[in-house]
Amino acid sequence: MERRDVELWAPGIGAHGVLLAYGHFGRPVLVFPTERGRAWEYENAGMVDAVAGLVEAGRIKLYCVDSYDEASWSNADAPIEERARAHGRYEAWVLDQVVPWIHGDCGAAPEILTTGCSLGGYHAANFALKRADLFPLAVCLSGSYDPATWRHARGHRGDETYFNSPIDYVANLDGDHLEWLRSRVSLLLVCGQGQWEDTTGALDSTVRLAERLRDKSIRHELDLWGHDVPHDWPSWRAQIAHHLPRFC
Repeated sequence: MERRDVELWAPGIGAHGVLLAYGHFGRPVLVFPTERGRAWEYENAGMVDAVAGLVEAGRIKLYCVDSYDEASWSNADAPIEERARAHGRYEAWVLDQVVPWIHGDCGAAPEILTTGCSLGGYHAANFALKRADLFPLAVCLSGSYDPATWRHARGHRGDETYFNSPIDYVANLDGDHLEWLRSRVSLLLVCGQGQWEDTTGALDSTVRLAERLRDKSIRHELDLWGHDVPHDWPSWRAQIAHHLPRFC
């Protein structure tokens, strides 16, 4: 399968981030890696092969990007509000560099589906909920959606953390913006119930976010797989192969 490797400059970060593009036609799918992952992780973990039939049939185009977790959410030396501010620089790179590149590659400005596993699932949901105009659908596998519960989280939780914590901000949505989100966004939350889904917090967090979305009547699906389905790549390969054909 043909792959195009692209480097996109991130002014706020002062470095290039990598984007890998697969496919010739179809719905654009923006893939976020797991914690501290690089753009080629999805291919190396067999996820690209899991959906290769969709790519080759012209049903999807995959765009896999680098993470910035090392300097943001995974930076154990920084308080959580500083980590959230660093995440803002990553968000700016995705919105200002990655999205325009995808639109140019597609020859238009199509709606982009977001997806990811583990911390990538968080990114998929957070981007969709914050920018449903660009990302109206998210397929989130084994995500955890409350940064305050992550490893080494410490320090004051201010606005930067709040507005990047779906568990928090979804609970307080109201008014015209809530009505717009109800008409615009949809999330698919998938999680196993096997090994590491509990210790990572993914299972509890997935259920809690589904409850928040239900309480606000925001379109979503909760799909819990069995107790033999762990927080690991074989599970995610099966889950993405099962669900993605529905959306393209």
